[in-house]
Order: sequence, then structure tokens, then C-alpha cells
Amino acid sequence: MTTLSGQSQNSAGKIHFTRRQFIQQSVITTAGVWLAGCQTARPRRLSANEKLDIAIIGVAHRGGANLAGVGGENIVALCDVDDKLLAAAAQKFPKAKTFVDFRRLIDERGIDAVVVSTPDHTHAVAGVMALRSGRHLYSEKPLTRTVSECRIVRDTAKKMGLVTQLGTQIHAGTNYRRVVELVKSGAIGTVGEVHVWCGVSYGGKDAPSDTPPVPPELHYDLWVGPVPFVPYSPEYVPGRWRHWWAFGQGGLGDFGCHYMDLPYWALDLKDPLAIEAEGPAVHPDSTAPWQIVRYEYPARGSQPPVKMTWYHGGKWPQQYAELLPKGDKAWKSAVLFVGSKGYLLADYGRCKLLPEDKFKDFVPPQPFIKDSVGHHKEWIEACKAGDPQMTTCNFDYSGALTETVLLGNVAYRSGSRFQWDAKNLKAINCPKADDFIQHVYRKGWRI
Repeated sequence: MTTLSGQSQNSAGKIHFTRRQFIQQSVITTAGVWLAGCQTARPRRLSANEKLDIAIIGVAHRGGANLAGVGGENIVALCDVDDKLLAAAAQKFPKAKTFVDFRRLIDERGIDAVVVSTPDHTHAVAGVMALRSGRHLYSEKPLTRTVSECRIVRDTAKKMGLVTQLGTQIHAGTNYRRVVELVKSGAIGTVGEVHVWCGVSYGGKDAPSDTPPVPPELHYDLWVGPVPFVPYSPEYVPGRWRHWWAFGQGGLGDFGCHYMDLPYWALDLKDPLAIEAEGPAVHPDSTAPWQIVRYEYPARGSQPPVKMTWYHGGKWPQQYAELLPKGDKAWKSAVLFVGSKGYLLADYGRCKLLPEDKFKDFVPPQPFIKDSVGHHKEWIEACKAGDPQMTTCNFDYSGALTETVLLGNVAYRSGSRFQWDAKNLKAINCPKADDFIQHVYRKGWRI
């Protein structure tokens, strides 16, 4: 078959270039390498009444939601590998320049900040290029597809001193704030155990064997981007890429950053000491339809060590079956804090102290965490002020959260419990884990 970039592939997915195509690709690669290493002058600082000049990479689905979130600013550039989606976005922002390759977009001048809403496998390359070019960055979650990429993104953001925000928009809601206040004020005593579950399920598939033609509007070679090439299938794009290790991280990768955000915030968690996981037999291509992942954390100041367990695909903490609401009132996705004086159950918009009869006369503390101005607005205001600490999900915080989420799949795929050396990104006494910690890019791409 032939990709939309004009490159031919054999049945194994290897790409063959003509001499002319090789020269053209070499120019593109050289430009990409240069951009990845360049650093521009510091971005502008603006008054509250001025508008940021923002570039959008990925304009539909989560990209569409993010575009709406920042659409009150100046949208100066749009990028998408789907011509139809790009054209639809361009109709709403006719003054914006359009691109199908984000590497060309990064080369443009007059951009203050970049929003990355691509599938997981291109977050890191696009994000690091944006940061190294001196642009503030908003990125969809999880921050990257692999742990090694995540650390590079975190370190680059810190080195450049730029404003960052991960797309964990639930963090900005009032409910999470009230839950964190309850935990930190000691409403349920000290917390040494927390359970996080989500009803979602991806994966459990065999790799597609058919090779239908690439839709004419899709620049598939660019969609694959940095990861090893696989022939096109509608099982990958659009919208199904989370089922495959090549592009995403399954149910854990999709929702872990949202739900684990709550215990991370409330309990001041950072790097786990040890991780183990269980699930169905590991498939080489497809993500796990269900998992149980156990993380262990050290004591933090006066707070005791914590054990956090993640569940998805219909799994949940059955040892608390008598405590949790049942039937139509069941919480299909939730977080349960286990404290020395009681329990706290929460999801995106609700929270409940348990057992209810014990807390019937409970008076919650006066709110002490300031309400958010809005997840996207936090980032916009911080960009204008040039203050990386103004965002609550900056990459220092959300990068550690992302690494934890990704490590659950490392433990699952390696089939081993391991101690985690966060400083050196090493699973102690588990060399097989390196295969899933480190990123591998195809020729012509780098971070």
C-alpha cells in the first residue's frame, strides 16, 4: 500500500523511499532535529486584557473541547492529520494558519502557547518541541505514552521555566476540593489505604490482519508519527487507538490520571516505592480489558505509608461490598479513602462519608482551598503572567501522577512486582520492565 506522504510499504510495514523521497525526508528530519534542539527568546508577558496567540495540535474530540476552552484567545494556528476535521475547525477560526504536520507548525513565529490534543503516542514529541521552542504548553492526559518520555517532558518544562497544565480538568471542580479538605482536615483520621476503580474497558483484541486503503482525508504516516510503523486499520484510527499498546495505555491510561489525581492531591503522593499488577494474559498488541494494580508509597512527614489499588474493567474492592452503596445507587467509578476513623467515597461530582450513621451529625470544615477560575483559564492566566506555579496541574505535579499511571502497565506487562527507583527510572531486579519504560522511535523522529 502507499501512504499519503507517497511512501510505499511492504507487507511487514517497512517503508521504502525513492532517491527523491529520501532527500525530501532527510530535509524534513534535519529540520525536525534542529527544532527539537532550538530555544527561542522568552515568551511574551501580557496583561489580563491582552490575548495569547495559541496554536492547536489536534482539533477534534478532546482537541475540540480544548479548543473551546481556549477559543476566547487568538487561535493563530491549527494542526490535524485529518483534512476534514482540520477544514471544519478552520471554518470557526478562519484567520488561523493550517498544518497537517505539527513539526511545521512549531517552526512558525508569533505563537505564545501550544495545546496538544493528539493521541498519546505523539504527546511527547509535540510537547517537547513546543517547550524547547519557548512556548507554554497544555497537554492532554496522560502526559506521554511511556515513562521515559514523561521524565523528558517534565525536565524540559522545568528547565525552560514555562507554564504547563495537564488536561485533568476534573481537578478544577469544586467537589475534588471539598474531598481534599475533608481528608487533610482529618475527617476520617489518618489514611493508609485508598482504592480507585473505573468501569471502563479497552483492549482484549487481536491485531487486525486486513489492510484496507487509507481514507483520502487522513495523513496516516503523520498520524503514526514517532512510533514503529504499522499498516493502517480502522481499528486504530479514528478513536480506537486506546485499545493498542502501540498508541495508548488502555483503561488505566485513559482514566488513571483523572481518578488517581484525587488521592495524589489529598495524600501528597509522588513516587511509588513498589508496584505489582494482575489481569488477563498479556497480549503483545492489545491493552488489558481489566486490571488490578497495587502501588505502595512511603510515609510523608506525619502521614503514614499508603497502599493504593487501581481497578478497571468491572473489578472493584469487593472486601468493602457491605459498606458501598448497591444497586441503582452503586458507584461504578469512584475513589474510596480508608481512614482510621471512617471512610470517604468520592467520584467526579459527589462525596459521601461512611458509614453514614456515624457521620450523620458531621459538620464539614470551612472551605480552605480556593475555587478554580477554570482549568483552561488557569493556564491562560498563568501564561500571560509567565508564572509556572499558577497552574494546579503543572507538569511537576501531573508528571509524577502520569508516571505512576504508566508504571501500572509496566508492572502488568513485565509480569513482575518490582521496587521502583524513580530517580534513575529503573525497576529494581526486573530488567524486562525496561522494554516498557523506555520509548522507541522509528527513524526520522526524536524527542
